[in-house]
Amino acid sequence: MMGTAPPGNGTPTVVVVGDAGLDVVARHRDPLVTGGDTRARIRMTAGGAGANTAAWLAREGVHPVLVARVGDDAAGRQTETELEAAGVRCAFAVDPDEPTCCVIVLVDGTGQRTMVPDRGANARFSPSDVDPAVIDGTALAGTPGWSAPRHLHLSGYVLLDASSRDAGLAALRGARAAGLTTSVDPQAAVLLTREGSEDFLEAVRGVDLLLPNQDELLALTGSADPSSAEGLLDLVGAVAVTGGAEGAWWVDRDGVRGVPAPRVECADSTGAGDAFDAGVVAAWLRGASAREALAAGVLAGTEAVRHVGAQPPSATPPVIRSLPEAVGSA
Repeated sequence: MMGTAPPGNGTPTVVVVGDAGLDVVARHRDPLVTGGDTRARIRMTAGGAGANTAAWLAREGVHPVLVARVGDDAAGRQTETELEAAGVRCAFAVDPDEPTCCVIVLVDGTGQRTMVPDRGANARFSPSDVDPAVIDGTALAGTPGWSAPRHLHLSGYVLLDASSRDAGLAALRGARAAGLTTSVDPQAAVLLTREGSEDFLEAVRGVDLLLPNQDELLALTGSADPSSAEGLLDLVGAVAVTGGAEGAWWVDRDGVRGVPAPRVECADSTGAGDAFDAGVVAAWLRGASAREALAAGVLAGTEAVRHVGAQPPSATPPVIRSLPEAVGSA
């Protein structure tokens, strides 16, 4: 399980397994009127938890490979085009029948979001969509500047939907067999509460890093207190808990460490957790301490909430960090 990651040579490669699709983001200032009209500013962008984390990993100077399932439609092609332009290599299975995932994201005047998702083709994500050659790096051989993957990150939505759970389990097994470290973001407290956390916790047994927010931690342990994550350490190597504007905490056998979050105006909270995941994983793969990895995650999450949309602005250049700044030791 997770310890101090030995820095590798060159730019690390990370396999991300999770949803990809389109987000229709409607930002409204006034309360929604049932049966009436509410004016909003609307934009359409690439989205999906897996795609968001992959895009933020690219922003962090990591080489991400996204494994997902999309429809044979314009939305799927647009999603792939946007992600490739952002520096994400797409290893997509194409569903001949189901449409590409689409999520309606309603963002209120405080920047808080409500999502109405249709997973579409992602719901039919299957073990055969997880190519072992992607995980072990064979598929990347000969790609200039790209090394074999060192880490696999899995979006919890894959595990929380029974129709795609086997694919998530197959990805984790493949990663362990190839010697990759692993991380999982539970993603959805509501689904954990509704479906029960027992199957999810069994699915993540042996994962190096679990990345819940406090609501998800409550669903998993019965408490939102970061210290409650200590009860998960028989299953996972470490837990990085994000508390949004309150900062984040790292929990492992050495105890609980936390870092604060800077105070910024929140334009849109969509994708902040996905950005946090990317910041933490990218820093850890470069040899960061627990506090340093948390600080990098908080910084990425803070960047995410300052603009509308779940992925980095396309005009923003990549950030190459050796280690995050202004943090203490583990």
